Amino acid sequence: MPQILVTGAAGFIGRTLCLGLVERGHAVLGRSRSPGDPIPGVDLRPIGDIGAETDWSKHLDGVDIVVHLANRAHRSRRDLAADEEARAAGALAHAARGAGVGRLVQMSSVRAMGDATGPRAPFRATDPPDPRDPYGRGKLGIERALMRAARESGLDVVILRPPLVYGPGVKGNFRALLRLAASGLPLPFAGIDNRRSLIFIDNLVDLVERVCVHPDAAGRIFLARDAADLSTPELIRVLAAELGRPARLFRVPRPVMTAISHLPILGPPLSRLTASLQVDDAETRRLLNWQPPVSVEAGLAATAAAFRGRV
Repeated sequence: MPQILVTGAAGFIGRTLCLGLVERGHAVLGRSRSPGDPIPGVDLRPIGDIGAETDWSKHLDGVDIVVHLANRAHRSRRDLAADEEARAAGALAHAARGAGVGRLVQMSSVRAMGDATGPRAPFRATDPPDPRDPYGRGKLGIERALMRAARESGLDVVILRPPLVYGPGVKGNFRALLRLAASGLPLPFAGIDNRRSLIFIDNLVDLVERVCVHPDAAGRIFLARDAADLSTPELIRVLAAELGRPARLFRVPRPVMTAISHLPILGPPLSRLTASLQVDDAETRRLLNWQPPVSVEAGLAATAAAFRGRV
């Protein structure tokens, strides 16, 4: 079994990924910016801030595959961090190839393609990317830096562009949605007719392990999702039921929702809740002979159970 180095190993995705790779028999090295809680079976060490000048020589010896997760999860404004992270990723790719690493898997985001899709028009991996916010543009910049490094060094780079990832311990926007569902408050989402692709973290871990070792993954970009997409009202109703709370949804006229979506503070999160964002992962499933092993119902139930146990 190949030895795999995971950067960002102490984060939400990183910890679960490390555990999943160990369970599948891989030797796993975890690297994080700062010390984290031990991960059973993983050689976890802090590496400090990851930049273009990071010395990787002590960390890549004997490594066959690198899974690069160590990027900022959210960025609220355009700044130099995007360029710095792209340079850091390129430097990692060159160092990895120099150390004999065969493949680097980059955890990007569907937001590198855009933040919304039209009716019955999901993103496909072959679509030209058109990110609309600093976060998406930063992700695309990292991808392009890695592709350049791949052409220059001969390293095999694989890009994953997942939609919103959820699971036990999730933070950010999905945790905010859990809080809304748990509140029992009336919510103005009954009239929303959208579709959202999501991916349960265990499904993502299963896919990452597949692209690490599958020969047909070489040099490709992959999209992935759970087996079914949900509307925002459906998602809230499922979460509320799992949390033992009523889902009190009511309708708001479309012009009112449109006006609210333009407000500076409420607008962006509301737009993400009400817009559609779907991916078509048929090519991923065909090329890799992959299916998400956990149903969306089971994934949401596990996520809600973990949230209920901590609040």
